[in-house]
Amino acid sequence: MLKKNVGGIDRVLRIVVGLALLAGFFLNADAAYRWAYLIGIVPLLTGVMSTCPLYSILGLSTCPMKKA
Repeated sequence: MLKKNVGGIDRVLRIVVGLALLAGFFLNADAAYRWAYLIGIVPLLTGVMSTCPLYSILGLSTCPMKKA
């Protein structure tokens, strides 16, 4: 399974941004580039799953450090 690398605040922001973009998709039915709102699926899924493939590639993590 994928390692969790998205911390609390980062996770909440991703979910909020993803939901806002998807809401824009449904609320702007006659917009010219309506399909662009579907990019909101990416932050929403990475926030819900608490893992970001790009963070894994770059070796980043916003999760708090575990104390030994």
